[in-house]
Amino acid sequence: MPNFTAFRAARKYGYRSGLEHKLSVYLDELKVKYDYEKIKIEWEDLAYRTYTPDFVLCNGIIIETKGMFTAADRRKHLAIKRQHPKLDIRFVFENSRRKLRKGAKSTYGEWCIKYGFQYYDRIIPEDWLKEKGKNRHPKFIKFNGTKVKRR
Repeated sequence: MPNFTAFRAARKYGYRSGLEHKLSVYLDELKVKYDYEKIKIEWEDLAYRTYTPDFVLCNGIIIETKGMFTAADRRKHLAIKRQHPKLDIRFVFENSRRKLRKGAKSTYGEWCIKYGFQYYDRIIPEDWLKEKGKNRHPKFIKFNGTKVKRR
């Protein structure tokens, strides 16, 4: 059962989950500059879609927070990685040892390792915060493949 008190508090401060709110407080305490849901990344599925990452750190690392990591989320992130291979997208899970689905042997963390995503539990590790780089992401990252015209 989700913690509705944390959820309500998160919504009060403009976040979509308690984990996002906790990470923002953590980053604020460390005086780390970040943007929250400020960029959109276009990607192709059966239609052209946009993905809005949760956090973009000042060094350009994109952080996606996940409590539940659904099959649709996993498929989306594999497509985005394939279509935008230069983006550094990392996950912060509430619990990376959670199984992908009921009865599965694989966990969220094992999925990340298999597909080359970095991940951590509950906080953004300090070494990610200290990595060199600049946030040079435009507000809208276009799909750079050949767009297929659909009827």
